[in-house]
Amino acid sequence: MLERDKEYELARRWRELGDRDAADQIVTSHLRLAAKIAKGYRGYGLPLSEIIAEGNVGLMQALNRFEPEKGFRFATYAIWWIRACIQDYILRSWSIVKIGTTTNQKKLFFKLRTAKSKIAAFESGDLHPDQVASIAKDLAVPDHDVVEMNRRLGGDKSINAPVRDDGEAGEWQDHLVDQSPSPESIVVEQDEKERRLKALVAAIDVLDDRERRIFEARQLADEPQTLEDLAERFKVSRERIRQIEVRAFEKVRKAVKNFIARTPATTQGAWST
Repeated sequence: MLERDKEYELARRWRELGDRDAADQIVTSHLRLAAKIAKGYRGYGLPLSEIIAEGNVGLMQALNRFEPEKGFRFATYAIWWIRACIQDYILRSWSIVKIGTTTNQKKLFFKLRTAKSKIAAFESGDLHPDQVASIAKDLAVPDHDVVEMNRRLGGDKSINAPVRDDGEAGEWQDHLVDQSPSPESIVVEQDEKERRLKALVAAIDVLDDRERRIFEARQLADEPQTLEDLAERFKVSRERIRQIEVRAFEKVRKAVKNFIARTPATTQGAWST
């Protein structure tokens, strides 16, 4: 390990001069620290060599951000970067499903097992409500986060796995329902939308110029204009604009019905304005 003065000099040379030899000396002298921290994460089913390698990455990231003039020893600063890199690697590699997205989830991922062992919660499956409450209080997280993480830490399961040991209930995938519409339904819906659009375009043609402009401004615009704005635009009263809008709407409604009656429908569903 480096003496304080030697470490300060090497860190200054790297920070101010980009001296790679100085950087190598600092990193090499702290490899044992990275390895020691990495060994504390052996319980996640990942190769220790890869965890140590990620710890070394954290060591180098810490060096690039280390400010020796603040008076801290490099080891004190590097510990946080080593842990952060290792934990990020574990979260990326542990499951095909992203585990940790919030601070509470990350805290639970790395501390839930220890918290369960403290209250002797060794059973598989869901925790008892009192166990959930105890862990949530201990880790200062919501109860539902504890329940969710405990279930997710059960591991990824194949959807081809049998629901019951006797196989009579089929596989898990047999019970997964796809709520999205079928391709046939999508095509039918698109055809119906096109049909409705054609009906609307044809219906608007029955309006005169003023009726069409008022109808479009009040009924079809993303931000409909107010009666006051249109009254000022057309130099009439608000009530007159309202009457023209009602009359135009009725004309369009009737024209749409006539168009629908003349056009063969692609579905049995009714369309109304």
